Order: sequence, then structure tokens, then C-alpha cells
Amino acid sequence: MQNFTIALTIGIIAGIIDIIPMLITKQDKNACLSAFLHWVALGLLIPFINWELKPWLTGLIVAELTAIPFMVLVFPKDPKALIPISLFSAVLGIGVGVAGSIFIG
Repeated sequence: MQNFTIALTIGIIAGIIDIIPMLITKQDKNACLSAFLHWVALGLLIPFINWELKPWLTGLIVAELTAIPFMVLVFPKDPKALIPISLFSAVLGIGVGVAGSIFIG
């Protein structure tokens, strides 16, 4: 149960980091909620995936793969948003992977 709580906390922190710029730029509340919940879920998944890769690489791959549906939805309305989505997914995915390896093992 302790590992679950740690993973949940990692996901919540990543979610907050992801939505801060969205809130500053006054993005749609549903988009913010979706992004936040995405990272909460990834916080619960990434630390427990064992692909025999470095944790940062696992986090990067999973975060980028799970960002693809968001990119497909956003592209028609705002193609320039794909760059920040990709960058935040990479950075936060790496962070979740590393944090999971440190605090969960």
C-alpha cells in the first residue's frame, strides 16, 4: 500500500506541474483536468512497468506513447501545441520514471 501511495503522490505532483502552464494561459478546464488525471494515472503505471530499461527511458517511452491520443485531438485546432505537449511528456515521463525508481525501487 505504501508503494501505491508513493506512486499516487508522484502522479499528483507531475499532474500539478503539467497543468500550471495550462492554468496560467487560461486553457479549458476540461483540458486541465484531463492532463492532470493523465499524469495521476501515469504515476501509478510507470514506476511498476518493468521493460528491463533504465527507469528514465521507460518513463519517456510510456509518457510519449500515451500523449499521442492528446496530440491527435489537439492537432486540428492548434498544431503548435504539439511541441509543448511532447516536451512536457518527455520531461515529466523521465521525472516520473526516475522518481519511481528512487522512492519505490
